Amino acid sequence: MNGTRLFKRYMPKILEILQRGDITKVDEKTIPEHDILCAGFPCQAFSISGKQRGFEDSRGTLFFDVARIVKEKKPKIVFMENVKNFATHDKGHTLEVVKRTMEELGYTFYQKVLNAVDYGIPQRRERIYMVCFRNDLSIKNFTYPKPIPLSHHVEDFLLNDEKLVESLYINRPDTYFQSISDDKYSNQSIRLGIVNKGGQGERIYSTKGIAITLSAYGGGVFSKTGGYLVHGKTRKLHPRECARIMGYPDTYKICKSANQAYQQFGNSVVIDVLQFVAIEIGKVLKLTAQQDQ
Repeated sequence: MNGTRLFKRYMPKILEILQRGDITKVDEKTIPEHDILCAGFPCQAFSISGKQRGFEDSRGTLFFDVARIVKEKKPKIVFMENVKNFATHDKGHTLEVVKRTMEELGYTFYQKVLNAVDYGIPQRRERIYMVCFRNDLSIKNFTYPKPIPLSHHVEDFLLNDEKLVESLYINRPDTYFQSISDDKYSNQSIRLGIVNKGGQGERIYSTKGIAITLSAYGGGVFSKTGGYLVHGKTRKLHPRECARIMGYPDTYKICKSANQAYQQFGNSVVIDVLQFVAIEIGKVLKLTAQQDQ
């Protein structure tokens, strides 16, 4: 299932906009009014020639298209997510351009790197979350959600039906395990061994720890998920297990192509983290409204 089919199934109204073509070519005036704009974009190099370090410096990047929509529609909240390294990309210049641009457009800018493992999900997935409030909302005290204790590990997210995962098991002569026992739980990933030379996608982890960061790309026998020791055998994660580790409920329908599913979950955001941030957004909006009464 490609992106178009996903939108058709879950967000048909958004699909209507997407079918108009490349977002860089869509007239922002034709986009429906909205209260919240959610966006993500590549951290490609932003111009360093501009003196203002704001809206004009973002030209030529996908963020410029986010900015022009914000400029036209003025949503109450702009919620953006990116990889952890976005915060330090180009020595911090890229993040500074985004911040200055949003301030120039009339928004208060907040940003913080959050790790999924700190919000109940056993996966090391650090992402920067940028929340911007329109200035007339007078939001001055927004805070990001506080971490919560981790009570689950990878083993709690595995499928019970072995028939669904039997094709994922790997039995190779060049599998090497470290001389450590797999009997302790941890809030970190626990590497137990390797396949081949132990490169990316060739490492084996314990299900009593947390998952490594799911990836949309990468090679190796355990590509995109990493390998795990399950019932004494090694395998990568099943797409449904990836969905669970990203916070998706089992009612979520996964595309039939495993490769596409792995890529989609590797590119996705962790639902639980989004929910926690959204709750804090709701709290500060409600508190500010009460103070204004």
